[in-house]
Amino acid sequence: MQGNRSTIGQKTLVGTCAKISRIMSRDKVNISRNQQIQTDRTIPNNKPDIINRVHEKETCMLIEFEISGGTNVIKKETGKILKYKDLTIGIQRTWNVKTKVIPAIIGATGSISHSFRKYVCNIPGKYKVK
Repeated sequence: MQGNRSTIGQKTLVGTCAKISRIMSRDKVNISRNQQIQTDRTIPNNKPDIINRVHEKETCMLIEFEISGGTNVIKKETGKILKYKDLTIGIQRTWNVKTKVIPAIIGATGSISHSFRKYVCNIPGKYKVK
């Protein structure tokens, strides 16, 4: 995510990654930011923006943020999913958890894809997407 602030309509998107500490760990959940992931083989793209691992449900979410300068947000989403496909498979093998990539891509003009709400609804927490 470039910069700390970007305005989207009347709402302000504050750099979410900056607010999360490097690694937050509890007994049931690990949240890491900009952390390299070790797998059984070498993977070039092994450092997503946020890694959310829930031990209780045996799930892992790789969350990628981007403010896109262009308007082709769907192409960026697809690129992020394909970029982390090898890492997803490596995590599933190494950690034995279900893993998915969640791309949160917003265009510079505030444009979002049709599937943006579907992706963001997978992220736990209280928020509202309009």
